[in-house]
Amino acid sequence: MQSTPFVRILRDLVRNNARQYGMVIALAVIVVLFQILTGGLLLRPLNITNVIMQNSYVLILAVGMMLVIITGHIDLSVGSVVAFTGAASTVLMTSWGLPPVVVVPLALAMGGLIGAWQGFWIAYVRIPAFIVTLAGMLIFRGATLIVLGGRSIGPLPQSVRTWASGFIPGFTDGPHLLTLLLGAAGSVALVWIQWRVRARDLHHGLPALSARMTAVKAVATVAVVMLFAYALADHNGIPIVGLLLLALIVGYAFLMKSTTAGRRIYAVGGSEKAARLSGVKTQRTTFWVFVNMGVLSALAGLVFAARLNAATPGAGEMFELDAIAAAFIGGASASGGVGTVIGAVVGALVMGVMNNGMSIIGLGVDWQQAIKGLVLLAAVAFDIYNKKRVGSARPGGGTAAPTGPGDPSPPDGAQQDREKEDGTAAAAPAPPR
Repeated sequence: MQSTPFVRILRDLVRNNARQYGMVIALAVIVVLFQILTGGLLLRPLNITNVIMQNSYVLILAVGMMLVIITGHIDLSVGSVVAFTGAASTVLMTSWGLPPVVVVPLALAMGGLIGAWQGFWIAYVRIPAFIVTLAGMLIFRGATLIVLGGRSIGPLPQSVRTWASGFIPGFTDGPHLLTLLLGAAGSVALVWIQWRVRARDLHHGLPALSARMTAVKAVATVAVVMLFAYALADHNGIPIVGLLLLALIVGYAFLMKSTTAGRRIYAVGGSEKAARLSGVKTQRTTFWVFVNMGVLSALAGLVFAARLNAATPGAGEMFELDAIAAAFIGGASASGGVGTVIGAVVGALVMGVMNNGMSIIGLGVDWQQAIKGLVLLAAVAFDIYNKKRVGSARPGGGTAAPTGPGDPSPPDGAQQDREKEDGTAAAAPAPPR
């Protein structure tokens, strides 16, 4: 039986964009599954707010870790840097009496210096990032114990606690009006971007979604965003830390998609040799990626300490693994050059929803760890399968197949591996849409 044009378009859409949208579909399936298993508790407004606030620091780290992995490196020290910057900031505020407006820039600068220290050894001395950041994990965990003297220190000023647990003002009774307005504005922006991308593809003669499919995609986008906004508005509105996350996601997504710096990061991860021959300062790019990771780790440290209302010696433990897992689940390639900021956010949400859902149904920590490990393994296996599928679809195995209609995504990992061997990679692959 012949399929209709709509079914064919939908089938091709899923097949060609499996790498981009596979984890979004997986996230939706996981949400529905735990919504059923928890008897409807997962998507209650209060619980949605809790998921955002409980995973805010992992989301911050995942964004920075995605950039590190795109350049072909790894950072094992972020959990210890979170603990150290959080501890130092807390001591400055509680023992030294410095105001938060002074401590916050100092903490971010401290994180930047830590990132510069590690980036120097990795980019200029050429010591593998695994070794440098493993040493950093030990150094800054020890520094945390020294700063805190092996004990917890708190409480923090109320203004700091508000960052991690407060909400933006609503101005009216009933549903949070400002949250609904922000949701509507976000929906309009996302729909405008979708139609703009379609118009650009048509202008350049590239394959593009039909007007009907773009309209269906727009309606689905508006429905998801407004349902999410309504759920938040029905509780207390958008958390302040949620607004911070939104700004980071939009800013870094723009950086990686639409700026020269983003293209250089993809180029370094795709083929460092080709990027260097094309004029990209690869050492400088790698150095600044680690500086950025240090600053984001410091920001996560501030948020985590504010949420706990104290700095503890055990803060940040396993955060590095959560951030790395979020990046790989979100589509990053272990060979570098592939990944998106939105993918990292989706990966972090997959981890967060699973943690929350399994805790609600009373699953033990042992089973939670095992299941999360299996999900990570499945995500990497899917990545490898997708590379082989795309590779086998190429005529003669030598022509890169796009990951979507008109998608200017960087080459997939299998192609990069071959290019790294012969140094023939495109120096500056365009970032994914």
